[in-house]
Amino acid sequence: MKEVVVDSATRELLRSYAAQYETAEFLNGDPSWWMHQVYGDQNQETMAFLASSLSFGSRKQFMPKIGQLLEWSGGDAFDWVRTGAFNVCFHKGDSDCYYRLYNNDCMYNFLSACQQLIVEHGSLGAYVRQNASTGMQAVEAICSYFCGCGVSVVVPKNTQSACKRVCMFLRWMVRSDSPVDLGLWSEFIDRRTLIMPLDTHVLNQSLRLGLLSSGTASMSAAIRLTTSLSTIFPDDPLKGDFALFGYGVNNVSENKKRQ
Repeated sequence: MKEVVVDSATRELLRSYAAQYETAEFLNGDPSWWMHQVYGDQNQETMAFLASSLSFGSRKQFMPKIGQLLEWSGGDAFDWVRTGAFNVCFHKGDSDCYYRLYNNDCMYNFLSACQQLIVEHGSLGAYVRQNASTGMQAVEAICSYFCGCGVSVVVPKNTQSACKRVCMFLRWMVRSDSPVDLGLWSEFIDRRTLIMPLDTHVLNQSLRLGLLSSGTASMSAAIRLTTSLSTIFPDDPLKGDFALFGYGVNNVSENKKRQ
């Protein structure tokens, strides 16, 4: 694969957008907002994982569904999952739709797997700490656990896909000194090893900017994009996530796609 060389104008543009958009205002309307509505490390990481897992499709549709989980948990997502209190809301075998591909049975199985992980390891953070020291290892560990529980509808069964929502969750957990990301796992995962959250919109933006030369929204493309961004933000490649968001906001056609 040909190495991508990012021109100086693009570098400066993306550095400018990163500085402009990584602010507290970014949280408004973003799924990362939900993890800032609860308190305590274990509670925040649990709420963040639930929020990231539902973050696909239209924000107007999935944001209320995340809010419903927060309401049902009474602001304590960790305890709601750990104790199995979610079974009041979701039932095994219930085929009624919760959100798009997720019916109530799917949500029950997903939350049951989260409960099992917490009971076995104490918390999601403790599990990842035991099984990973890099961003890629963390993606693999999370996918592997949930695949073993048979809930690959919610969490990808392997890392052949871009695993966009898992990578986004890890950005929230690992990056510190940010008004957006929590940095709860910064002590055991280096932010320089994180993988860029990649979907079709980000892929198209990256191709337009010359950050990628080709590809589909796969893990290999996500890794190549991260490598390109590391030449612009060597200490913190996922600043590029905010930079590309800013590029989308300032590009009319891309902005329409994100709504």
